[in-house]
Amino acid sequence: MLIQIPKNSLDTYEQIREMTAAFAREQVRPQAERLDREEEFPVEIFKQMAGLGLFGITTEEKFGGAGVDCYGYAIIMEELSRGYSAVADQCGLVELICTLLSRYGSDEQKALYLRRITAFDLRVAYCLTEAEAGSDLAGLKTTAVKTGSGWSLTGSKLWINNAPFADIGLVLARTDPEQGHRGMSVFIVDLHGKGVTRGPKEHKMGQRASQVGPLFFDHVQLPEDALLGEMNRGFYMIMSVLEKGRVGIGALALGIAQAGLDAALDYAKTRKQFGSHIAEFQGVQWMLAQMAMEICAARGLVHKAAIMLDNDTPATGACSMAKCFASDVAVRQTAEAVQIFGGSGYIQGYEVERLYRDAKITQIYEGTNQIQRTIIARQLLR
Repeated sequence: MLIQIPKNSLDTYEQIREMTAAFAREQVRPQAERLDREEEFPVEIFKQMAGLGLFGITTEEKFGGAGVDCYGYAIIMEELSRGYSAVADQCGLVELICTLLSRYGSDEQKALYLRRITAFDLRVAYCLTEAEAGSDLAGLKTTAVKTGSGWSLTGSKLWINNAPFADIGLVLARTDPEQGHRGMSVFIVDLHGKGVTRGPKEHKMGQRASQVGPLFFDHVQLPEDALLGEMNRGFYMIMSVLEKGRVGIGALALGIAQAGLDAALDYAKTRKQFGSHIAEFQGVQWMLAQMAMEICAARGLVHKAAIMLDNDTPATGACSMAKCFASDVAVRQTAEAVQIFGGSGYIQGYEVERLYRDAKITQIYEGTNQIQRTIIARQLLR
């Protein structure tokens, strides 16, 4: 049976794309170069996004979300990223946090947090990565020990998005060290609380408007209701949302690649060499054609994975393929865009130079592309 696009009509998806594209074109892209240069956290843009319903895309409307499916989420992520991928990255971060809270939170936790997060009244952090626990979460060292009144959290996290500003963090910690990944739990932590400290902001190669840094937890006292979902089920909870996360990063990478193609097309039609526009040269035409083909193929993989998730079809391999292929395309085709620009493309202030830097991280976060290939192989061979 053919997979059917769920929930929303094609007209609805087109409206979502047009609305998001207009916002990205008019409000985001004109500020992207300055935000990158100054490494500015764009609070006003994020407030506007909240007003448009661009946070908590798949969260129920009663909690302030848009109530759209994963296919719609992929469309939004691509269009935002065409404006500036660091802005889309915040959308993806909030989506993962809201998905975890929606699936596993108590009624009280949902009521307390979801609407404030989707309104951007609470800034959030997704606290997984540690010095020895990146792609391999089994290396996690942060622990939460049961006390008479709740939990005591101790450890540190590295390269955490929003760490310099976040109000709350969803922190993965060991609650039963003897059980490996079966002994981890997720906690909702007030990042302004006693015992929490923040390290200096990292200065990144790309997506520089998204703020990243370390967090340190020194016997942070948490109440009983800080536990999200079931005790010792944290690893499985995190894994359950990573497939949607990989669709989101695939769509984000797709937006970067498309922005590179857009810029290269415009430049090729205006730049003259040897008395002709470079778009008339067959070598440049073939570069542009290859870019367009690979971007279309990546879009097909991303959309297929999103639709499979919306249909509750097993999608582990499809999501890894989408993220891996789209991010490889983003790096490869923004490099081609720089090549088409020639020397200008290597100069700061030109969009393609930023796009090339922004693309690289998509091969690394949400699971490196080496890990994605391992996942794909396991799905093929099992």
